[in-house]
This record gives sequence, C-alpha cells and structure tokens, in this order.
Amino acid sequence: MLHNSVRTHRTALELTQTDLGGLVGVTRQTVAFIEKGEFSPSVTLALKLAQALKVNVAELFWLEEEEA
Repeated sequence: MLHNSVRTHRTALELTQTDLGGLVGVTRQTVAFIEKGEFSPSVTLALKLAQALKVNVAELFWLEEEEA
C-alpha cells in the first residue's frame, strides 16, 4: 500500500490544498484524494509534489510491505 506525508509537508508550508494543486497543475480534489490515500499519483505528479513541497519524493511517498 502506498502511504504519503503530503498533508504534513503541505501544512508545514502553510499551503492550502488549492494552493498546492495550483502549483502542480491539479485540482484541490486531487490533492485531497492523494492525502487520503484514495489516489496514487503518477510518477510525474509525485515528482512535482515533492518539488513544490521542497522534499525528496521518498520522504513524501513510501510503500508499506504487505504480509504474505
């Protein structure tokens, strides 16, 4: 399962979901879905989000290993 810390980094920079969406070219709803884990961004969008939030993409998104 893909996890993220988008909301944590977004709020640390005092950005709204609308602000962040505008920076990366998506809607507020898309940012909300990503933050809730209901939408997995493309590699391009993940990189744009990391750049906008001034973090490494690995700090923003990570996989939790599923049990066998």
